[in-house]
Amino acid sequence: MVNTIEVDAAIVGSGQAAPSLAVALAQRGERVAYIEAVQLGGSCINAGCTPTKTLRKSARVAHLARRAAEFGVRVGPVEVDFAAAMERMQQRVDTARGGLETWVGGQANITLLRAWGSFAGRSDGCFDLLAGEQPVRAKRVYLNSGTRAFIPEIPGIRDVPYLDNVSLLKLRTRPRHLLIIGGSYIGLEMGQIFRRLGCEVTVIETGPRITSREDPEVSACIASFMAEEGVTVLAGQPVSRVERAGDGIALQVGDRRVEGSHLLVATGRLPNTERLNLAAVGVETDARGFIPTNARLETNVPGIWALGDINKRGAFTHTSYHDHEIALANHDGGERSADDRIMAYAMFTDPPLGRVGMSEAEARASGKRILMATFDMKNVSRAKEESETTGLIKLLVDADTERFVGATVLGINGDEIIQVVSNFMAAGASWRVMKDALPVHPTVTEFFPTILGNLKPLQ
Repeated sequence: MVNTIEVDAAIVGSGQAAPSLAVALAQRGERVAYIEAVQLGGSCINAGCTPTKTLRKSARVAHLARRAAEFGVRVGPVEVDFAAAMERMQQRVDTARGGLETWVGGQANITLLRAWGSFAGRSDGCFDLLAGEQPVRAKRVYLNSGTRAFIPEIPGIRDVPYLDNVSLLKLRTRPRHLLIIGGSYIGLEMGQIFRRLGCEVTVIETGPRITSREDPEVSACIASFMAEEGVTVLAGQPVSRVERAGDGIALQVGDRRVEGSHLLVATGRLPNTERLNLAAVGVETDARGFIPTNARLETNVPGIWALGDINKRGAFTHTSYHDHEIALANHDGGERSADDRIMAYAMFTDPPLGRVGMSEAEARASGKRILMATFDMKNVSRAKEESETTGLIKLLVDADTERFVGATVLGINGDEIIQVVSNFMAAGASWRVMKDALPVHPTVTEFFPTILGNLKPLQ
């Protein structure tokens, strides 16, 4: 008979909330069971941010090398060693995960259990879990089990060797022609990266336009620079069938047939909650399996928290990490609320898109009196100096409170620049403070005071 491990807290899953939470609790003297079946670090380190941004750099270097003549630099023919780029990516992943394993594994009070975790019931005021066959009893449980790719039920799709965001990164032979179903963040990032690495790429978006969450002119700008780089974008037609075509794959898209060598499916995410046996303790989920929480990230069952992607409060590494900070602060007697945070995110195409708060469409629907100002990146000195003039800046302000309600920065360093606005929003500062502040020249953000001087009511 296997002895039960008794702990103060059990953490199930290893997303970006888990490691820091586990270490913080352990350093407070609590006994922690850290349960992970696959790899420490979750999607971010193993199949998300770390590998894709590493690969993005290889793709950008290739892209800039091809543009070298624009900058007065002579180079010979540019050749991409696809396998070498992928191995560089893998080395970065292995190093990051190894560092995490050393950090977590070296902590006193943490028992690392490499198995699938699930609930078995309740007893003596505690939660009973199983980590594989190992019984665990915990006073509190934090769920951080993440998400996986959603595969739509398109006829024939299960009969072809499709790729998702995980298996795509295992390739070591360059695809001849990569077909991508899904014109949102993963699909577009990977589409541009693989195009720059030498693949033919076709992106199919069944909705009316790519990045449908963004304002139409943002989507149009992204579609334009993708097309300029040779990425074919098909939008507004359903994929009605998937089938093998020789040694490749064919899609029926509306009334046209599109053939390629590989297929990436990037059509959304599903929560990894079905194996947790939540019913054993009464944790409620929505129709898709996500776990609703209150502002403190508590589930409907006292003593159980849902952190990261599975709580549907933002499918980003930074929201998951922020979740751990909220849960930990409240454990220490604080009163932090997930409802108070202002959502910010980026899409790491090149140029990147940075977004915070409301889009223009959301601002129009808000019922508030909104002021807006826009500025094309082609008019920004720094962008012109670096020949990176694609994109736009859009700033949205509440006319009554003078606070920012949203911003879009599509263009050079947009993923970094957006945090200027997100920090102002977090501080509740008036836009007039930014307008009167001294900026640094030459930068993109030096134009913010100028842009703010042109705020006008939304019509």
